[in-house]
Amino acid sequence: MIPLHDIFRRIFAKFRRGAWPLALAAVAAVAALTALGAFAAPAAPAARTPQRSDIDARYKWKLEDIYATNDAWDADFKKAEALIPRVEGFKGKLGQSGRTLLAALKALNEMRSVTQNLTVYANMRRDEDNRVAIYQGQVDRISTLNSKVGEAGAYFTPELLTLPPAKLAAFIKGTPGLALYQHHLADIERTRTHTLSEREEKLLAAAGDFSGAPGNIFTAFNNADLRYGTIQDETGKEIELTRGSYTRSLESSDRRVRRATFTGLHGAYGKYNNTLGAIMNGNVKSDEFYAHARKYKTAVEAALDQNNIPVSVYQNLVNTVDTHLESLHRYAALRKKWMHLDTLHVWDLYAALVPEARIDVPFEKAKGNVVAGLKPMGDEYLNVFKSGLEGGWIDVYETEGKTSGAYNWGSYTSHPYVLMNWSNTLDDEFTLAHEMGHAMHAHFTHKNQPFIYGEYAIFVAEVASTTNEATLVNYLLKQEMTRAQRLSLLNYLLEQIRTTVFRQTLFAEFELRTHELAEHGEPLTAGAMNKIYHDLEQKYYGPDLYVDTVLDYEWSRIPHFYNSFYVYQYATSYAAATALSQKILTEGQPAVDRYLKFLESGSSDYPIEVLKKAGVDMTTPAPIEAVFARFDEVLTEMEKVHDSK
Repeated sequence: MIPLHDIFRRIFAKFRRGAWPLALAAVAAVAALTALGAFAAPAAPAARTPQRSDIDARYKWKLEDIYATNDAWDADFKKAEALIPRVEGFKGKLGQSGRTLLAALKALNEMRSVTQNLTVYANMRRDEDNRVAIYQGQVDRISTLNSKVGEAGAYFTPELLTLPPAKLAAFIKGTPGLALYQHHLADIERTRTHTLSEREEKLLAAAGDFSGAPGNIFTAFNNADLRYGTIQDETGKEIELTRGSYTRSLESSDRRVRRATFTGLHGAYGKYNNTLGAIMNGNVKSDEFYAHARKYKTAVEAALDQNNIPVSVYQNLVNTVDTHLESLHRYAALRKKWMHLDTLHVWDLYAALVPEARIDVPFEKAKGNVVAGLKPMGDEYLNVFKSGLEGGWIDVYETEGKTSGAYNWGSYTSHPYVLMNWSNTLDDEFTLAHEMGHAMHAHFTHKNQPFIYGEYAIFVAEVASTTNEATLVNYLLKQEMTRAQRLSLLNYLLEQIRTTVFRQTLFAEFELRTHELAEHGEPLTAGAMNKIYHDLEQKYYGPDLYVDTVLDYEWSRIPHFYNSFYVYQYATSYAAATALSQKILTEGQPAVDRYLKFLESGSSDYPIEVLKKAGVDMTTPAPIEAVFARFDEVLTEMEKVHDSK
């Protein structure tokens, strides 16, 4: 299941390299994929899914705030088309003067802003009901236009890097208005040593047609060709095992169903172990090729440099998690004890410890809970948050043809939007807090930054959303509830840390080790990767988890590995969010003020520096250490609650 932010990483990388229109084309692809259910498993089918016309207007987002009519969208489409030759007209002229460079930047940003509005509106309209032909047509039209826009501005970065640094500095100093773009231009300048000659760049671009083959082959195999067979559900009925049913079946209270689900899916990958090993080997070799071609020492350095992240941050995460694996071992041992198992298998980790503890949460109740839970964020934050809840930001309920899952989107000139498919669960309540965290990040960034810095780096993309979740769970744990509900909530928090910090760091360490094998000239075979993954699982979970052979194949089904050195950011974002939430809860207004500055920063500085200003230094172990302190604290409380029968 490819998460939305996996695509956004590539989008933001293109934006930073000066190819924002190409990124908009990728955004269009994001929404197309959401329509196919690529970002989230669809909810279980209801007896009757309502039509959009059945839903009260107050539970629908207001896309007319972007374009009041389709005619207005068409008018802006024509405007964007007319801006293309204007942008192309600056080609070959960027070095003429500072005024010319400034005019080119303004023209680029105007074109990008209009195209962004067109893209966001068309895709979100289509997401309301994927059956509506007019919005399918709009998505197709804007996708084609985005390709043209990308071509129109593709010259900008390469041409800018032909200018001597001293000349560019003189332009900035001597041209009123150009100083606004200083960080953006400096970031492009930072890549100079890794930017090749025009001829070499063309060769690397041409190589992209086949260097992306491993990921494309895996995607086609994974989404179109691979079948997982059938399993018997709790009633003995034979059902097809799919990636959608996998998640539900893996959480079954029936251990036989969980085992059949896990072994069925992973066994399917195991049948193609050597083939998938060869594909992954090709992917790793591609990473190594591009890293060395661009004069980086390693592939991980090349990947992290896109957001100016030191490799030490990645290594610090892996090393710090490694020193706290006893906490995960303890959790595995208690899981085994509480579930009365002789042997704990990985498929047992996904079962609810207290399946009878369902908490029914209607949307209106959830709104009240989230607002109350986020009270420590302060009045400025809460006033905007509440206006968003009531102001047409959120599309709440599932309807026929609506895109599944949940996401936050919007354009620089619009207010944020949140898509949901509410089903009255506690998970929905946390999802509301999460997606509105993204929305608030976008709101404060857009309010305080010019368009050029109006997006935030993927390294911090999950920080605001997870800070909301961490603050909300602190509030909920203080409320009256049954023993079963408290156990369920505590275990929810532990599972968030297990799957977001421990598991994603395990993935990150796997990537590091496989690339190191390639760098040292050692064979990267399926067998070698199976062993690396097996040993990591045993190391992470300790002696109380039996590492089945079928678990060795899990690496071969993770699509993130074809976007190398990405997943570690889930763990670092969670750690940063935990630290920020704790500072807000303990320090009060000073921490809130720093947090608001973080939300306002966008990409006006590098993400490591933006977090430092908020009080979190991800170059040190401290934020990650705090997560494990929290994990141990919650696990101890859970033991007490569990034993208090």
